[in-house]
Amino acid sequence: MRQEAIGPYIVDFVCREKRLVIEVDGGQHAGNWRDTVRDRWLVHHRYRVLRFWNDEVLGNMEGVWDTIFSAASTARPPHPDPLPARGERESPSRASK
Repeated sequence: MRQEAIGPYIVDFVCREKRLVIEVDGGQHAGNWRDTVRDRWLVHHRYRVLRFWNDEVLGNMEGVWDTIFSAASTARPPHPDPLPARGERESPSRASK
């Protein structure tokens, strides 16, 4: 397994160029609040997180690969919407979001 550190956390796999994190989890991760906190930190730092269960990887490897390749080919690092300058009005496209 290729784990890497991102900030204070260790992730299973990461593509830094696409800011994509892949996690493969066993049953001990079901409902784990630490994973939720870590995922929120990663998203806040512009990473996208994909999670797969161990049995999903073992039983549907092709589907898992398809999901990862699709995410990697379409993933763009999320950027926060820029705030309008002080005194500047929001553009109609931004105001309608």
